[in-house]
Amino acid sequence: MIETERLRLSLHQMKDFYDLRAMWSDPDVVRHISGVPSSEQECWFRLLRYRGLWNFLGYGYWCVRTKADGHYVGDVGFADWKRDIEPPLDTVPEAGWVLARWAHGQGFATEALQAALAWMDGRGVDRTVCIMAPENGASRRVAEKCGYSLKGNVRFGDRPTVLLQRDRRHQW
Repeated sequence: MIETERLRLSLHQMKDFYDLRAMWSDPDVVRHISGVPSSEQECWFRLLRYRGLWNFLGYGYWCVRTKADGHYVGDVGFADWKRDIEPPLDTVPEAGWVLARWAHGQGFATEALQAALAWMDGRGVDRTVCIMAPENGASRRVAEKCGYSLKGNVRFGDRPTVLLQRDRRHQW
């Protein structure tokens, strides 16, 4: 578990499924990710993948909740999704974050990602990357506040995608 001033990051539990499903099925939340709300089955598989990442990679995604009342904020973490992307990401951990609509614009993404990055830095991970749709200005600002800088453009599927990179030596 990781705690920040306002947030608690912990491994996903069964009880998180319904909140996760509500977030990932919200068209506003996924518009820059896939553009397609996730089904219940896709959300279930996502929850299982989140937990499985930890066993295989030693890192993964956390469930983010407010410390004050335990309200579900979203998911943040790292993965190696073995994406079909050109050029390939290899085995560099890929950061990702997604927040429930109510949590947008409150600084939660930056706060959670900074805590997750500090955790990765403490494990000696030298470099992480993140990808996003070019039009996702909000996520781009979060990434830049956390030390990511533009590495270039890549192709993910049939979509242009922005690739950002962060080196461990960065301090915010």
